[in-house]
Amino acid sequence: MASVRYCPNNIMVYTNEYAIYNPLQTWGYGHKTVCHRAGEYARDEDGDGFCEVHVNTMESFWSLLMLRGKALLSALLDSLLSLPPRFTY
Repeated sequence: MASVRYCPNNIMVYTNEYAIYNPLQTWGYGHKTVCHRAGEYARDEDGDGFCEVHVNTMESFWSLLMLRGKALLSALLDSLLSLPPRFTY
């Protein structure tokens, strides 16, 4: 959790119930969770019809990265390998 040192302490962090996130509140961060085991993926806490607690944004990011990561990495490597050598010995 090296990234927490770059976040201001007055933010709310939304996660699943994985134990690695337990120290967030002791470090001064607000922390809300959803329980995937219970079939909960989003929660409307104040009844306004908007789910304030969810982790879909990061899960979508990682799933897209995993699906498209190989193609992006391949394209990047092809681009780098097509460049002429910069230094000759």
